[in-house]
Amino acid sequence: METTYIKTTQDGRAVEVIDGWVCLAGVREASSLVPLDEHPNRQAIARAVPGATHVAGRLPLTLEQAAIAQGALSAAQRIFDASPAGITQRIRKAVWDKTAAEGVE
Repeated sequence: METTYIKTTQDGRAVEVIDGWVCLAGVREASSLVPLDEHPNRQAIARAVPGATHVAGRLPLTLEQAAIAQGALSAAQRIFDASPAGITQRIRKAVWDKTAAEGVE
C-alpha cells in the first residue's frame, strides 16, 4: 500500500494519497483533483479557504499540497499495464468482482 502524506485537517485528520486515492483519515475522497477554477462552488470555497487552488472531493488544497497529491496520483497510475496480458487480467478481475458482488459462483 503506497501512502503519501498531504496535510492534516484542522480537526487532526490526515489527508493522504493511498493507492491512487486522496483519502481523509483513510477513507477515499477522490481519485482526481479539480482545479478551483473549474469547480461549480468555487466562490464559496475561495471565501472559506483563501489559499485553495484545487479540490479533491470535499478537501480544499493549496497549490503545494495539490502538486504533492497530483504527483502521488500520477505515480499510482503509472503502474498501468497496457499489454494484452494486463488488459486480460483487468477484464478477468472486473468480471470476478461483478460476479462476486452478485453472489454468483
